[in-house]
Amino acid sequence: MASTNDPFQFQEFEEAGNLLEANRDATTISIEDDEIKPEKQRRAAAFSPDGEDEDPLASDDKTELLSGQQKSVPFWTFEYYQRFFDVETHHVKERIIGSMLPWPGKNFIHLYLRRNPDLYGPFWICATLVFAIAISGNLSNFLVHLGKPNYKYTPEFQKVTIAATAIFSYAWFVPLALWGFLLWRNNKIMNLVSYSFMEIVCVYGYSLAIYIPAVVLWILPYEWLRWCTIVVALCLSGSVLVMTFWPAVKDDHPKIIIAIMSAIVVLNVLLAVGCKAYFFSKPEQALPADISAATNVTKAPSPT
Repeated sequence: MASTNDPFQFQEFEEAGNLLEANRDATTISIEDDEIKPEKQRRAAAFSPDGEDEDPLASDDKTELLSGQQKSVPFWTFEYYQRFFDVETHHVKERIIGSMLPWPGKNFIHLYLRRNPDLYGPFWICATLVFAIAISGNLSNFLVHLGKPNYKYTPEFQKVTIAATAIFSYAWFVPLALWGFLLWRNNKIMNLVSYSFMEIVCVYGYSLAIYIPAVVLWILPYEWLRWCTIVVALCLSGSVLVMTFWPAVKDDHPKIIIAIMSAIVVLNVLLAVGCKAYFFSKPEQALPADISAATNVTKAPSPT
């Protein structure tokens, strides 16, 4: 029989209510299970069941991306140029089509780049143009001299190096000089439209896309066809450049406007005409049969 003074026996403390009534200022503690807490109370207390597994560095990156703030990196690092190759395929396609079919009064930078230039498209356009010039030049030279008895075809691999030097120098050094000049003029006249260096490089790179199909047509040994394609490519490529950089110089001095626009057009013409003249042989005119035969005949000395 259990003792009435058993300390392990459950007892009800009836005097607890009387104690609370006697001292209403007393502090009480209520112990509750987390599972029965209201959902709003958990959110207010920032309760997270997976909080211990989250990486603080990952949360910092998420916060940085969501806030739109990115850490600035030096331009000589790989991370600086990595973002210029992060571009969607349809954006590259739109920019290539826009460079081949320019609309009057439309700015290529504002219409297609939208402050998001890339180097992926310009790099591969320049690389494709280099190999297109070198291969087409070799094929054109082969077709021009085809059928000659003393002709032996030898591939000219040095044309790849020369074409790469010409194309990439035009695509990088000309935008660099133009960017420096526009930056200098913008410091003189504060209300000029300014473009970044990468935007100018992007415009020049995409403006060369029209020359790729033109160079392929230069394989055919017809001078009239080559000059027609040069004129068409120059008009399309030059119009993209002129319409893009016109807003940046239209408020400047008239002499500066003429000098800048002329330099842009002239350098574009020199690139196209220089590539055509150096890499593609002019078809030789066939001499008449009687003239060619007469040059090979040696007259016998007349008898005395």
